[in-house]
Amino acid sequence: MITFTPLSGGAKSTHTTPLCYLLQVDDVRILLDCGSPDWNRETDDEDSSWDTYIRSLESLAYTVDLVLLSHGDLAHAGLIPYAYSHWNLRAPAYCTLPVQAMSRIAVANCVESLRSEEAVEPEISSTENHTSVKERPKKFIATLKQVHDSFDAFTALRYSQPTHLQGKCQGLTITPYNAGHTLGGTIWKIRSPSSGTIIYAVDLNHTRERHLDGTVILRPVSGSGVFEPLARPDLLITDAERATLISSRRKDRDLFFLGTHFQFTISISTDIRSLDLITNTLRTNSLLIPCDASTRVLELLVLLDQHWSYSKLKVPICLISNNGEEMLTFVRSMMEWLGGTITKEDIGEDGKKRKRQIAEDEQNLGAMALRFPYLEFFSSPPALTAIYPSSKPKLILAVPASLSHGSSRALFADFASVPGNVVLLTSRSEEGTLSDILIKKWHEKQSEEERWEKDRLGHPIDLDEPLLMTLNSKVPLQGAELEAYLQNERLNKEREAAQQAAMARTQMMLEADEDDSDSDDSDSRTDDEMYKDLDDPAEDQQFSLAIEPGGGDDHHRQGKRSKVDLSMNRSEWLFDQEEAITKQLLSYDIFLKGKMSRTTSFFKTAAGQAQRFRMFPFIERKRRVDEYGETVDVSMWLRKGKALEDAGMEDTMDSKTPKSFTEETKMVVEPPSKYVSHVIEVHLSCKLCFIDMEGLNDGRALKTIVPQVNPRKMIIVHASSEATDSLLESCKAIKAMTKEIYSPAVGESCQIGQHTNSFSISLSDELLSSIRMSRFEDNEVGFVVGRVVTHNSSSIPTLGVPPAIHHGIPNTDVRDDVRSAGLRPVAHLPRSTMIGDLKLTVLKTRLMTIGIPAEFAGEGVLVCGAAASKEIQNDNITDTVAVRKLGRGKVIIEGTISKVYYAVRKEVYDLHALIAA
Repeated sequence: MITFTPLSGGAKSTHTTPLCYLLQVDDVRILLDCGSPDWNRETDDEDSSWDTYIRSLESLAYTVDLVLLSHGDLAHAGLIPYAYSHWNLRAPAYCTLPVQAMSRIAVANCVESLRSEEAVEPEISSTENHTSVKERPKKFIATLKQVHDSFDAFTALRYSQPTHLQGKCQGLTITPYNAGHTLGGTIWKIRSPSSGTIIYAVDLNHTRERHLDGTVILRPVSGSGVFEPLARPDLLITDAERATLISSRRKDRDLFFLGTHFQFTISISTDIRSLDLITNTLRTNSLLIPCDASTRVLELLVLLDQHWSYSKLKVPICLISNNGEEMLTFVRSMMEWLGGTITKEDIGEDGKKRKRQIAEDEQNLGAMALRFPYLEFFSSPPALTAIYPSSKPKLILAVPASLSHGSSRALFADFASVPGNVVLLTSRSEEGTLSDILIKKWHEKQSEEERWEKDRLGHPIDLDEPLLMTLNSKVPLQGAELEAYLQNERLNKEREAAQQAAMARTQMMLEADEDDSDSDDSDSRTDDEMYKDLDDPAEDQQFSLAIEPGGGDDHHRQGKRSKVDLSMNRSEWLFDQEEAITKQLLSYDIFLKGKMSRTTSFFKTAAGQAQRFRMFPFIERKRRVDEYGETVDVSMWLRKGKALEDAGMEDTMDSKTPKSFTEETKMVVEPPSKYVSHVIEVHLSCKLCFIDMEGLNDGRALKTIVPQVNPRKMIIVHASSEATDSLLESCKAIKAMTKEIYSPAVGESCQIGQHTNSFSISLSDELLSSIRMSRFEDNEVGFVVGRVVTHNSSSIPTLGVPPAIHHGIPNTDVRDDVRSAGLRPVAHLPRSTMIGDLKLTVLKTRLMTIGIPAEFAGEGVLVCGAAASKEIQNDNITDTVAVRKLGRGKVIIEGTISKVYYAVRKEVYDLHALIAA
């Protein structure tokens, strides 16, 4: 049975991001993606959807058995580090290698940016009884160390690599396939022996881009339009966010984005315009493009690099990101994951020479394809303005794309107030962010014929309105605040030093006292006792000391003490023969070292020498001092010597190591600082434009792919109400399409399948010997006919051979009149069942291995034998067999009776499990 619950990003939802779903297959709980919302939205409305999502994920994280990531951005993997480190999300996790690297970079960039602007740790409040209590954080942001630790725990897979899981997930097989849209984007195929095949495919792109190939789901194989391993799944989980949109052509988008010196048509109408957006803007002004940190920014970089090479522009391309160089280093090391045109063509005037050079040395392909000679990296807007002032034209790529925090937001506050500058948005952001607000402003000023969701491009608009923005920053302390901070730090250090010194003195005194007690004990013992200890293997003894409560003279107490059993327990009673009274004795177990019981006393008694015991484990503390009144701490000098040795080693390394290396290895001490937040009013005077460069399927492609996949059941997620209804209506109009389509909202569970009851039954030995088993995949299958018999001696029923079965042939249908006439009784032949799905490509491979040629003659027809050979002779044309696959479960073998016919039929039978009833 399958249970599916959207924790975030369900169908018919106002907020379609982030994506996080809980899929339960039988007893295995699978977490599909774990994205994080945008924590800094512009809207002030109190929306409880994020709090519901966080609480649901927090309560379910420790119960998850498997984690699968599909894309390497914040919407799919942003909350993994926090859940890993705080909510015990330690289940086995899988993704592709690029998704692991890109997710790490994206989350690390977001974490570092947010922590550099505001305090994200929960505040500590004091209660009336002076108890510190941590409040629940409003923003669940991990640290950089937690980010690296969480993604290091992932297991990286290759495309089309089946992985058989173990442990609680034993029996499941997961396989990743190319989804497009992002580097390493994944379609997950989950194979369960009880629930069938489950396909999780969200955020797909079937079109080929400059750095990526399209999704594998539409790869034509054997005349089919769908990749065969992904066709006809038992359950398809897909998104419908863009079901109502129709994207414009890529050629038109590139021309509008890059600008051209030619006239081109932007719509079906006769409206012809000359649009030189980037080229005209960079002549006198600058252009700002907000982008993400790791995924879709690669397509923009490749596109801009090609345009700069062809147009020979001298304007710099500036990328403001904390880890932009690290991201490109990872991408250059994963060239086998790239596709599109980046690995097959070069750019520039001398492209042919470079192509020949690359062909000669394929190892340089990655360096040539991703060299980006016009790209420069900056860590912050002040670092950019220090080299390129605001008056100099430049193209700026700033992170993040939502303009909610970080470099893009800080740069937008100064950039948007300059007339002539252009802010170009290339992707939609989460509801309520600054980028989403700007896109809505641009959309409202477009005419009905220029709507971007209707295969149009629109046009840039001029902004002329005020905008209130909240800017968060971290500034160094100055003046009285800095002095108060330093004074507080000094007091804390002095307090810690005093506590450590007190603890060190206490420890030293205890060690000295222990040494004194050991020496005193050893000195008080006689030589005979020491020799006896060598003979006795026991080192420690435990004694039970009995003490009589109450009064009495000394002689009476001494006489009674001689009668006390030293091994007596607390509950024992002593019977006095002289006084004939019974008294309860109390005992104390005292742990004594060595043979303390043999220590004699100076005083003697009339009855002889009595044993004495140390009554309480008291240790007299003695302080060891030297002639100057103090003890020399040898460990202090050892630590000092170690520090001097380390300092000498560092000086030696500095003299032999380059200066750049030593500067990078030294820890950067951050000056005392504080977080400040201020609201500013920005008068928007720039131009604003939006071009859809998200690289996702539109509604036209989605409504074409889903019917071709033809799932038995389907779940729609990650869509608004309008988009969900649009896809549902499209699927209902197709007769061959399944009618079991679910669209659960956030927190709503949908169950697919039904509960099954399992019973225990034992097979008799006679029945087991009569079963004919056939192997199918990893299992052996057989047909059983029997009768259930219960026994009083066992609670488990037994399945045995029924009396109506004789030699495997049922004769229950034999009529009496036939027997009376003396005719042979009618015996029904056993029915045969073939289990499996014939794949003609596999059959062709097997026939070629045994020397029978085979070729495809049409859709679903495989010609085998002489007709499939290139040299056809008239005398052996009869040795031709055609295998036709008319549909699922219908296979026809046509041909004359010959050796080829029987050989082909045998191979067809071997590809199935044959079961005789």
